[in-house]
Amino acid sequence: MNFIRTVIIALPKGFYTTLKHLFKKPVTRKYPYERREMAPRYRGKHYLERYDDGTERCVCCGLCAASCPADAIYMEGGETDNGERFAKVYEINLLRCIFCGFCEEACPEEAIFLGHEYEFSDDNRDSFIYTKEQMLANRPKEKPFKRIIRKVRRIF
Repeated sequence: MNFIRTVIIALPKGFYTTLKHLFKKPVTRKYPYERREMAPRYRGKHYLERYDDGTERCVCCGLCAASCPADAIYMEGGETDNGERFAKVYEINLLRCIFCGFCEEACPEEAIFLGHEYEFSDDNRDSFIYTKEQMLANRPKEKPFKRIIRKVRRIF
């Protein structure tokens, strides 16, 4: 008897909910064609910056690797003939990375940034270890707020 009452009450409630949403406009996005705009503070795929003359900003000081709580950054330094330091090997393991942004804040040269790109899925685990060449190629166009951030950091 209790089962019959439950069915008699539950079925009209379910039909009402279905009919209520049947004539509403769908909220589904057409994902590959309409990408979602991320929040300004979103942290996505890493990329390395260059100076205006095209040289790399990273001097392999190791502060980003030291500040990384997940120990996802590996780097080896080298020197040019002029005595300038550069990163001979710079790798980030995105499977270990927690996208906290500590590496971005610790870098005194403002060489590493976390972009807004969120599409980096793959079926091979080895493709999630990003090398220096991949991060230099991944670099998005310069946004005006970065120049402001650099000026503010130099002042303080």
